[in-house]
Amino acid sequence: MIISTRGRYALRVMIDLAENGGGDYIPMKTIAERQGISLKYLERILPVLTRNGIVEGQQGKGGGYRLTRAPEEYGVGEILRLTEGDLSPVSCMACGAEPCRQRCRCKTYPLWAGLQATIDRYLDNITLAALVAEEL
Repeated sequence: MIISTRGRYALRVMIDLAENGGGDYIPMKTIAERQGISLKYLERILPVLTRNGIVEGQQGKGGGYRLTRAPEEYGVGEILRLTEGDLSPVSCMACGAEPCRQRCRCKTYPLWAGLQATIDRYLDNITLAALVAEEL
């Protein structure tokens, strides 16, 4: 499993909104400048976050983006799953993958299932608030 630029940037955007929003809308351009991310790239990330209800956007004067919940209510796993699509360590465990014909005989399946559970538990137990506070 490798977290792509998209997932890493989504986390940075969410941290920026948590640190600087305070309920106000933050323009995409401001986020891009603070985070050193191109506007074109943010234009691909923010709609995914908005469509899934973890940020909300408003157009026009005074518009931008803001969180829909308190930072402590977001798990890192939730954000990464939305932007990465899947966090499976092996392709046979990926969401929507064809059931593996070898699963019942696979000696490595328990290893991968345990790794998946560990990854999920770890990422789901780190909140956006913890990242903002640098409490890892």
